Amino acid sequence: MDIIAILKEDYQKFPEDQTYSIYAEDVYFEDPVNKFRGGDRYQKMIDFFKKWFIDIELDLKEINQSGKTIKTRWTLSWTAPVPWKPRMAIPGWSELKLNDEGLIASHIDYWDISRPDVLKQLFKVK
Repeated sequence: MDIIAILKEDYQKFPEDQTYSIYAEDVYFEDPVNKFRGGDRYQKMIDFFKKWFIDIELDLKEINQSGKTIKTRWTLSWTAPVPWKPRMAIPGWSELKLNDEGLIASHIDYWDISRPDVLKQLFKVK
């Protein structure tokens, strides 16, 4: 299994048709808004994106692997589901840790902007 190739493909089609089989059943996920454990919860979070956000793009800028650690740099953007439809973006990076089976056991996202700065984008009226 070429996990780097799978991740590149998943980023391109995010949030559709994600390869959940590369995640450990008890994967730990954390970002500035969420913190939980479990592949089912991870899948529900992605389903939330699909249901509520419009024109989602996850632009992969960089991906590197060193041993059992994978680091990615990306920009997540979407159109907010409000009447004035602002385009919002979060630049950031992820650190993924693999277990002994080569599955992602930990996925931690870091944002390059603050939560208030993300919210401010919601109030930019065209």
